[in-house]
Amino acid sequence: MNAVEVSHPPAAVVQVLNRVLLAALRTPLGKPVNRAVLVLRFTGRRTGRRYDVPVTAHRNEGSLMVLTSAPWRVNFRGGRDVDVTFEGRTTPMRGVLVEYARTVAETYARRIEELGVRQAQRQLGIRINVPRVPTTEELVAAVERERLSIIWLKPRTAGEA
Repeated sequence: MNAVEVSHPPAAVVQVLNRVLLAALRTPLGKPVNRAVLVLRFTGRRTGRRYDVPVTAHRNEGSLMVLTSAPWRVNFRGGRDVDVTFEGRTTPMRGVLVEYARTVAETYARRIEELGVRQAQRQLGIRINVPRVPTTEELVAAVERERLSIIWLKPRTAGEA
């Protein structure tokens, strides 16, 4: 058994939950989750399709990031413009995919420490199968096996618009 594994509901359930969450965020009902969820709006690099993806917001030293293994993450390889709706405001940003295993593992380790194992499992979409915080080496193995990654979000500068 692996120390850390990705843990998500079935794709059909995620699709329905995302639709409900997107609708709720547009109403006063969405206010309680506004500080925990952000919506990424971007165009697929190959399909040209528009995506609105609700994800858990994570902060690191004042900047926003998304921790994910979802297939849509590859749209951010090399950087991608994205409109980020967070706390009721939409901001043009640049998302950059980080896949370097050690960097991703260390970031996951920090979030697990900050959130605690139980909350981290929910917010990070992982299952921790050891009775402690996983080691960095265990997280590196999970990153490589499960394709865990980071999307760093930074405000778009005038030259990038």
